[in-house]
Amino acid sequence: MAIPVPRTWDAGQPRGDRSLRKAFSIQTSSQVPLKQGRSLMDWIRLTKSGKDLTGLKGRLIEVTEEELKRHNTKDDCWICIRGFVYNVSPYMEYHPGGEDELMRAAGSDGTDLFDQVHRWVNYESMLKECLVGRMAIKPTIPKDYHEEKKVLNGMLPKTQVTDTLTKEGPGSPSYDWFQTDSLVTLVIYTKQKDINLDSVIVDHQDDSFRAETIIKDYSYIIHIGLSHEIQEDFSVRVIENVGKIEIVLKKKENTSWKRLGHPLENHNSLIPKKDTGLNYRKCQLISKECVTHDTKLFCLMLPPSTHLQVPIGQHVYLKLTITGTEIVKPYTPVSDFLLSELKEPVLNNKYIYFLIKIYAAGLFTPELDHLQIGDFVSVSNPEGNFKISQFQELEDLFLLAAGTGFTPMVKILNYALTNIPSLRKVKLMFFNKTEDDIIWRSQLEKLAFKDKRFQVEFVLSAPTSEWNGKQGHISPGLLSEFLKRSLDRSKVLICICGPTPFTEQGIRLLQDLNFSKDEIHSFTA
Repeated sequence: MAIPVPRTWDAGQPRGDRSLRKAFSIQTSSQVPLKQGRSLMDWIRLTKSGKDLTGLKGRLIEVTEEELKRHNTKDDCWICIRGFVYNVSPYMEYHPGGEDELMRAAGSDGTDLFDQVHRWVNYESMLKECLVGRMAIKPTIPKDYHEEKKVLNGMLPKTQVTDTLTKEGPGSPSYDWFQTDSLVTLVIYTKQKDINLDSVIVDHQDDSFRAETIIKDYSYIIHIGLSHEIQEDFSVRVIENVGKIEIVLKKKENTSWKRLGHPLENHNSLIPKKDTGLNYRKCQLISKECVTHDTKLFCLMLPPSTHLQVPIGQHVYLKLTITGTEIVKPYTPVSDFLLSELKEPVLNNKYIYFLIKIYAAGLFTPELDHLQIGDFVSVSNPEGNFKISQFQELEDLFLLAAGTGFTPMVKILNYALTNIPSLRKVKLMFFNKTEDDIIWRSQLEKLAFKDKRFQVEFVLSAPTSEWNGKQGHISPGLLSEFLKRSLDRSKVLICICGPTPFTEQGIRLLQDLNFSKDEIHSFTA
């Protein structure tokens, strides 16, 4: 969930906070200039002024479809998102995508349009003073779940998912549990053979236990209010060849549980991943180190009651509360394999590293930079559509990165060089403004010296007279020379990430060079 900062609110910044700039923007291909006094901070001040932004004097109402349809003009614009109706007329002048984009959903359910770009945008926080009420639609009542009546000798029989969506998705997962004097083991049967530890996200907060398993484009969710207390730490094991997941919980007291607990929201359901929302947990800032003059490496530690591993090529959202409003920013975690070889490797997967450029005039990154060691940041579930299967039988890997668009490449580089036996060549073309902007330059050069399959080229757009390397911006000339296959028909993957103009232009140039859509993967965070 997020409130991004629009481009016109933070002009002149090449990346970083600029990916915050799509606040409540259904379509972001065109940004419009905002009037003076219409910044995000101005909007936040307006929402806290006490002014009636709904026109209902604080009342909340149930809205019928007929009533919603009547509010479809600029001065009287209601939009429904996930069953809640908002009067967005006061927000029109603050919207970075312009009035026309909001009007696309005027008087209707805008959830699908909204989700096309940012299902993570925190509209609840941003538009809470514009809330008109809930749609008057009778919810579908799921089949009753009477867990107490199903328990037999501490065992739950395998329960089938009854959601009709499973007919369109993967086979129905199920779960059961068993116990010893000191342990409770929850077993999830996914019926898939490509499940790994990256596919499982587990959180235990108070008595709420939530396990989400990613199965293709779906999420299978176990969400239970546990009947007894457990210790913070637990273990997660995946038996990949049968698609079985075992989560072992430690009892606080050696007593027999008569039941696992009571079901909470979305328990025992298989639903499209895009509909699950984002789950956050608070992570502690462990260290903060300077990498370049304006980029820092942040290390966050997951709570002991969380199991989360961010898959290769995926990102998470960091969330902070700024002036009473939740602000969220997407970042791709990096591995620490490019750091000093003398550093002890982290083996417990409890740490997440982020390379973040600090923008002095930005909204989010200065607040992040002001955090002290020991402070907390909320971190979301992973998002992204990169698939490890894209590496199968890969021979040539080309990486195109600009600025902090380098961050997705770090894990990809490590994984490819370590795990792809068919790989012949990996090349990175890294675009920056000056030499001082190059992230981990010495580490990349050492890696190129150590592993002959890897080559790196630095391209500067504003070099000093002493620079002897390549210079300029992404262009046909640079790419045609750089993208040479090791063999005439070798299998190729090209990954590209950077500011939106860089990525869009790069994709056009790659297509002009006759690379297919399947050979190109772009990252947006």
